[in-house]
Amino acid sequence: MDTFEWNSGYSVRFGLHHVDFTNPTRPRTAKRSAIYYSEVIRSNGIPLQKEDEFLYGEFRPNFAWSVASAAYQIEGAWRTDGKGLSIWDKYTHSLGRIANDENGDVACDSYHRLDQDVALLKNLRVTHYRFSISWPRVLPDGTRSYVNEAGLNYYSKLVDALLAANIQPQVTIYHWDLPQSLQDVGGWENETIVERFKDYADLLFDRLGDRVKFWITLNEPYIIANLGHGYGTAAPGIFNRPGRGPYEAGHNLIKAHAEAWHLYNSTYRAKQGGLISITINSDWAEPRNPYKQEDIDAARRYMMFYGGWFANPIFNNGDYNEIMKSRVWERSLAQGLAKSRLPEFTEQQKKRIKGTYDFFGFNHYTTTLTSPLNFRQSVESYDADRGVASMADRTWLGSGSIWLKVTPFGFRRILNWIKEEFNNPPIYVTENGISERGTDLNDVWREHYFKHYVNEALKAATYDGVDLRGYTAWCLMDNFEWAAGYAERFGFYYTNYTDLTRIPKESSKYYRQLIRCNGFPDPKNVSHPCLQPEPEGKMTEMTTPHAGITSEPAPADNPESVSFLGMQISTSDAMVALYVEFALLLAAVLGIILFSVVYSKLRKKLKLAELF
Repeated sequence: MDTFEWNSGYSVRFGLHHVDFTNPTRPRTAKRSAIYYSEVIRSNGIPLQKEDEFLYGEFRPNFAWSVASAAYQIEGAWRTDGKGLSIWDKYTHSLGRIANDENGDVACDSYHRLDQDVALLKNLRVTHYRFSISWPRVLPDGTRSYVNEAGLNYYSKLVDALLAANIQPQVTIYHWDLPQSLQDVGGWENETIVERFKDYADLLFDRLGDRVKFWITLNEPYIIANLGHGYGTAAPGIFNRPGRGPYEAGHNLIKAHAEAWHLYNSTYRAKQGGLISITINSDWAEPRNPYKQEDIDAARRYMMFYGGWFANPIFNNGDYNEIMKSRVWERSLAQGLAKSRLPEFTEQQKKRIKGTYDFFGFNHYTTTLTSPLNFRQSVESYDADRGVASMADRTWLGSGSIWLKVTPFGFRRILNWIKEEFNNPPIYVTENGISERGTDLNDVWREHYFKHYVNEALKAATYDGVDLRGYTAWCLMDNFEWAAGYAERFGFYYTNYTDLTRIPKESSKYYRQLIRCNGFPDPKNVSHPCLQPEPEGKMTEMTTPHAGITSEPAPADNPESVSFLGMQISTSDAMVALYVEFALLLAAVLGIILFSVVYSKLRKKLKLAELF
């Protein structure tokens, strides 16, 4: 337990149990470390359970292997070919909003580099590509009063190029870049947005639906509602309006999704035969102390206010979950309000919303530890309603993002949470990945992340019966990462923002191999086709690293070649060259030694000659 630590007094604590020295009775409370140590003692060590061991196996046939991007993050061309302004255009041009006051005006310039981007995808061997459409690029003022054919044609060409490469497009209709003209009249807080979104989706279904068979209505409505209209850290940057907070925007997002789904279902599905749903994001929450009921309850609240906020109406009963409804209602009454700050759906709306999915699109990155946190009753905010404190375990590996800790175990647990809470829907993971900062192309941390996260997904499918249909890595190339600007890099390809070239990182090879193997075949099965070397010519070199970028990868067109003195030669030739180089070096050293000995003797003879 914590004790008196000599010169440090009571300020330094070594104990497995916390002692409250302010209380005369000195109560002891077990820390997480005490619980862990008791488990070590009980197990006489740290044995791995069979299900915790690395699982060798493969995903289902026709598993969808994808990689993702988003329009504002990669396209650039912010005022090109008649594109209208988006809320992110305005937000990033406001000083102090983004790290280093950066913006997406140019980003990766993908609008002008379509062929290059498709080449990257072909090199990865993905079966699918998830990208989003910029609403203001297609409808500059957000309405169908004017359709920007140039913008729409860019996406049509992209879809055609993908299909020609045997890559299926996964199209996100809305990934945060609302037309500024619609924001000027209230944006997602104005109920008219529901019809505007439906009209926009109708245009895309009509013009692209003959070739696109996988649609996502909204990406991460939690971010749109809470970060955009609660915390104010994402566009449009609204900070917690009194009496509304993020809930009104969230309410309209759910209704907009439902209307787009019904439109596709009733008008387009029969002739186009595609799938349509929504992508919801959530961290996994672990109780800070798994033996304290209040921490267990906090973890449950965290999940229901995060992933459950939008999942419950769509995938369950058409309405918000009871935990969220009761918490917001009770605090609203205590604040003297006549009704809950969380809006209510009518019975007709509940019926309209319930079941508007073909799959569960899911984005996940990390896990958090939770415990209760009480706010004053007068505080009107999402965090106060939720009443949860979150933190990370200091032993978890970090990343280039302060919020992203490497916690593969949470991935399997949250996939099971979706299965249990929402009647085991078909799941497509639509984002999962890790960031770094800097220029090192030998990104072993990314390989580690994907290896263990994807393996936990395989366990969820194999051991737990989770209906997992596909996996999407975030992201294709380094890009504009919202409030973090360009500092955080998630890509398989390093983007040089000086000349916008894309350079493959080592992880791109690992992901390509993962796709090729459809998982993790047992290395003992040496005859497995995917464990054989790829034939020469199957990999393509994308570009050459520039000065200052470390760990240059071997050229992709020959995995058995290496760089030697600026030349690309086979590994066997390289070994011979090294032996020759070593022999020459040894001869040079021996020559220098011989010269030194002869020269020394000669000097001695000359000195003796001078004496006589």
